[in-house]
Amino acid sequence: MREYEFTLKFSLQDASLDPEVYVEQLGAQGCDDALIGIGQNGRIALNFTREASAAFDAISSAISDVKRVIPDAKLIEATPDLVGLTDVAEILGFSRQNMRKLMLASGAAFPAPVHEGKSSIWHLFQVLTWLKDEKTYQIEDTLLEIAQTNMQVNVVKEANNIDPGLQGDLHALIA
Repeated sequence: MREYEFTLKFSLQDASLDPEVYVEQLGAQGCDDALIGIGQNGRIALNFTREASAAFDAISSAISDVKRVIPDAKLIEATPDLVGLTDVAEILGFSRQNMRKLMLASGAAFPAPVHEGKSSIWHLFQVLTWLKDEKTYQIEDTLLEIAQTNMQVNVVKEANNIDPGLQGDLHALIA
């Protein structure tokens, strides 16, 4: 068994409802390994440290535990996944300047961002894999595994927004 650290962010169907009402229930129904954040009405975030044999098992069981208590909760994001250079640097204990230098020196070999702009965003898994494979950095296996699983969860969540009539055409166009 390994220990996986991740955060799940959910929106609640009734935004006027104070998420505090769910805190005790979540703890009693399997989320006793999470710190629960309730800073905004209509939202709830759970920062898990969960033991499991694989990251997918940890994340899927955590989502199931939340859905058991709050069936209409909608997953907003599983993190860590979408990150900027500052986030990657912080996760790995680098300086932001070092990460930026690595990115700029690598040119097109650096993973393509999900969003390119003033603040570009990458999937953490793709950056970690590149650092491990191309730059021979030592990356913790559990971090790689959780980043890969979160990326898959978030991509599938977003894919649910694709118009089924366009799905095949879009896949052929982009693949």
